[in-house]
Amino acid sequence: MNIYYIGGSPCAGKSSVAEILSKKYGLYYFKTDDFLDRYMQTGARKGYPVCRKATSMNSEQIWMREPFIQCREEFDIYREIFEFVAADLEQIDWKGGIITEGAAYFPELMKQSGVPGSRYISITPTKEFQVAHYRKRDFVPFVLEGCHDKETAFRNWMDRDVLFAQEVQRQCQKENYVSVINDGTMEKDELANLAAAHFELK
Repeated sequence: MNIYYIGGSPCAGKSSVAEILSKKYGLYYFKTDDFLDRYMQTGARKGYPVCRKATSMNSEQIWMREPFIQCREEFDIYREIFEFVAADLEQIDWKGGIITEGAAYFPELMKQSGVPGSRYISITPTKEFQVAHYRKRDFVPFVLEGCHDKETAFRNWMDRDVLFAQEVQRQCQKENYVSVINDGTMEKDELANLAAAHFELK
């Protein structure tokens, strides 16, 4: 099975690119974020420590922490749940190949899993692009519901994702994976064409 991975950090355009490539090249689109809660609950039931801790916390406990702690935990969660992601990918029966995206696919994990550079690309946003687009998203207030200081919680969230993006970029350089930084000047189709060219999709 041909699997093409788009990693990076949130609000970078990964979903848009994956949707475009899926339609254009007949690929099955697997979005990891759609199953993230289920994966974390499964990890918690199995006694995986980070999943168990994360699923027991409320919004106040999650978002009012220092961003670097949140960032470190995010990587640890993805390490714990990756076996569930891989198992779901193996179950997909689609002759045309799979395009899958999510922050869960960070470079060190991809390297450990034997994913070649030709099958992986990372897309991360600049801070300005990230924050501007998060401000427009309807789900943000629901995520922060229960926080006594929603603006501080939001800043912590944004700073966490900035740290996450920086670490992904660092890992890409270390592991020799392609890294694209989206500052908003490139149209979605251009970004998708760049990824398609890297994957050599025809």
